[in-house]
Amino acid sequence: MKDWSSRLRADPTDWLLEDDNPSVRYLALRDLLGRGENDTEVREAKRQIMLSGIVPKVLAKQEPGGHWGRPEHFYQNSKYKGTVWNLILLAELYADPADERIKNACEFILRWSQHRPSGGFSYKGTEKNGGNRTVFSCLTANMLFALVRLGFKDDERVTKGFDFLSRYQRFDLGPYPNKEWPYQYDLCWRNHTCRSGAVKVLKAMAEVPPDQRTPEMRNKVKEGIEFLLAQRILYRPPELKEISRKNWLEFGFPLMWNTDLIEIIGILGRLGVRDDRMNEAIEIVLSKQDGNGRWRQENHFSGRFITTVETNGKDSKWVTLNAVRALRSLSC
Repeated sequence: MKDWSSRLRADPTDWLLEDDNPSVRYLALRDLLGRGENDTEVREAKRQIMLSGIVPKVLAKQEPGGHWGRPEHFYQNSKYKGTVWNLILLAELYADPADERIKNACEFILRWSQHRPSGGFSYKGTEKNGGNRTVFSCLTANMLFALVRLGFKDDERVTKGFDFLSRYQRFDLGPYPNKEWPYQYDLCWRNHTCRSGAVKVLKAMAEVPPDQRTPEMRNKVKEGIEFLLAQRILYRPPELKEISRKNWLEFGFPLMWNTDLIEIIGILGRLGVRDDRMNEAIEIVLSKQDGNGRWRQENHFSGRFITTVETNGKDSKWVTLNAVRALRSLSC
């Protein structure tokens, strides 16, 4: 997709550069206009992320221990108001890793959620009542994505988490005869690999620079990419005639455990994938842009976070930014 900009119905860049959403403005300056991190406007937009918009609203409700709500309800606290979900959101918004509140939130998750023997992350907690049965692949991937983006990439506990995914993550259509841990609990794996979970694993690994991925991570990335491409991203195998996840065609931000075509295309683009099997998904994304060059917020998480992020049915700066970034990544 060499000339991606010619496929747009209109250019939304000026709208994305407005001051009302500092995270979007920062990323538009950096990723759409190609400004460097030392550029004066980029630095100011990045500084404003911690001063206005969503990030300070989320941090204002953080408890002194680094969590949101009751500490033991970090995953299930009125889903999506607990610590897990706020950490993902803060990472998506590019909150400042140097901020002590961000560091405390990361340390809380590593203390309460990481399953020490394996490196995976548990949705019930490992300090009191967690264990093997509660380790999720998608949760592990989401926490690693957030922790890497928020400054913990070189932490040995994060490295151990990637080792867990590299060792245990499956990319298959089942049935899977191995019933040893972690496959016997049928949570992430069921009769086949969870497709949303597979996307989140690739998302986490894409956050690590290519030259810093282990050989095992690189192999896992290749497996995951082919798993998605073999299904032309959105179809149910083996016939590839029925759409597997219709809600992937409803775009939104943030996505948490779920995903959509925009996120998938963006991840594949970051991983350097250029493949004709992506074309139908790309065309669907392009077809949903309106005459002003914008995409709408459609997903069902709207209104369920600790503060309003986007509104369903409205033009979305985040969805638009991520769509344009995804398309642009395919031409780089």
